[in-house]
Amino acid sequence: MFTQLSAAQPDPILSLSLIYNADQRENKMDLGIGVYRNNHGQTPIMTAISQAETRLLQTQTTKSYVGLAGSEVFNQAMIDLLLANTSAHSRTVGVQTPGASGALRMLADLLHVANANTTVWLTDPSYVNHKPVMEAAGLKVKFYPYFDRVTKRVNTDAMLSALAQAGSNDVVLLHGCCHNPTGADISLEDWQAITTLANKNGFMPFVDMAYLGFGDSLEQDGAGLKFMADNIEEMMIATSCSKNFGLYRERTGAALLVGANINDAQKAKGRILTLARASYTMPPDHGAALVADILTDSALTAVWKQELTMMQQRIIGLRQRLVQTLTAKGCDQFTFIADHKGMFSMTGLSPEQIMRLRDEFAIYAVGDGRVNIAGLQEQQIDYLADALIAVTQ
Repeated sequence: MFTQLSAAQPDPILSLSLIYNADQRENKMDLGIGVYRNNHGQTPIMTAISQAETRLLQTQTTKSYVGLAGSEVFNQAMIDLLLANTSAHSRTVGVQTPGASGALRMLADLLHVANANTTVWLTDPSYVNHKPVMEAAGLKVKFYPYFDRVTKRVNTDAMLSALAQAGSNDVVLLHGCCHNPTGADISLEDWQAITTLANKNGFMPFVDMAYLGFGDSLEQDGAGLKFMADNIEEMMIATSCSKNFGLYRERTGAALLVGANINDAQKAKGRILTLARASYTMPPDHGAALVADILTDSALTAVWKQELTMMQQRIIGLRQRLVQTLTAKGCDQFTFIADHKGMFSMTGLSPEQIMRLRDEFAIYAVGDGRVNIAGLQEQQIDYLADALIAVTQ
């Protein structure tokens, strides 16, 4: 049977890491895969996570199953984190999933069960896994204008004009903050305009919130989502703890369902649990147990927020220093990098220029021109600036 299979296409991001690991050059730089690294090139375990883990090891008495929905304490903590003080809070339910990717798939499967003719609208461009996940669930996919490749910012007029055509069989997927791959975020006014269109035309918003706290702050990054949830009957949210809790390998995420009322939301949750049973059955417990402990303990929450703010401020500093270094060297082509949010920026570099970065300078970035600013070390900024100038001259 296996001999009949054709070879799979390698993942454009994950396969890049394999090539990077095989590179023997001492000055190599990985700006491809989306992980935060400190100035020593490490993805650290956050202090709050270490403290919660120590307490968990001392107090946990069983490794029994946690149930189809995972940790309900974790689920409620994520609802509180994202939707506190909104009208949606009391009509939202959550399901713990294996990372935000698991949440995306479970929510996509739910959409197919609810309406097999659903079309999901994605930003152009969008996270590389959005389209495959939606299509694997049997949904149709359509792209709406988002990123202006000349200005390197959101093309608001084109975006809103396109979304005005979405209707009741459509779902519009939005990036909650820190857009992947571009780094260009919609404004609060854009969130308000999209909410108005959703209520007028009947499409459902689907928000992927993977980088909360990595842009401007926890509060500012979540402001658009909260406004929308406060002013709409139904929506879906996929959220991740990989970045803001540093739990990449623990695959800790949640699917949140906002209903017109709690009964509708509970019905949708029941269908997701049925779908989960036919897929992975139950999510892993460890990461969710740590997050639940942190978010339900005020002292640990304060430690986590302080460290998250330090990471967020450092990313902003890396962006600013890179632009300042480039400007000092006579290059003003990349000033937009200082305005982008979160881990990534879409540089506008061609695949050929990206390949030159790899071959000539041992700098690894995704072929579409996305670079992970959060993977940069301070001492690498001057070298990166010289390389960018060299490949764009």
